[in-house]
Amino acid sequence: MNVESFWELMETCRRQSEGRDARLAWLRNELSRRSQVEIVEFQLCLDQVTRQTFHWDLVAAAERIFGGRYSDDDFDYFGLWMVGLGGEIFGRAVLDPDALADASEVLALTGRSWRDWGEDWPGWELLDYVASEAYGFVTGNPDPCGEEFYAAVRAQRGEHVVNRGLAGERWNVRDEAEATRRLPRLSVMFPLRADS
Repeated sequence: MNVESFWELMETCRRQSEGRDARLAWLRNELSRRSQVEIVEFQLCLDQVTRQTFHWDLVAAAERIFGGRYSDDDFDYFGLWMVGLGGEIFGRAVLDPDALADASEVLALTGRSWRDWGEDWPGWELLDYVASEAYGFVTGNPDPCGEEFYAAVRAQRGEHVVNRGLAGERWNVRDEAEATRRLPRLSVMFPLRADS
């Protein structure tokens, strides 16, 4: 599996099922039909793709969408959620985070408090575990911690160290003039309140 076939699989997943739980079930089932090597390659592609979200401009976009409150975990899960938006939106948002304003999933959040997002929450933590679950099914050794799977991922990745630092220039999304300049549409869609 390479990045192109990874995106094809994610697009097929997106078309097959509604809702994240159903999409995860479909993806887990689909990966379980593949070889151990392909499942590991899926995880490597997922890691490679989500690494592209580690940019200060996307941190600012996430913070804006979250109303000024978010954690490092929220940002990690936000990147996985962006993968679920599909390759086209993901690619545009990596180049221009304000392009997230075009995603129907983002439009659905506007005018609502994060407390009311429920199933629309812009995070998809469980996507990061679906390959491990499929690998356990294929090997017949379900391991809740995925030790065998993650050892296989590290072995396939080799000595390459994944840098988790953020690219770009850090800036303050609470500076309204700067936010309006850098994220014009998201700034209008998700105004920060004094209590956020």
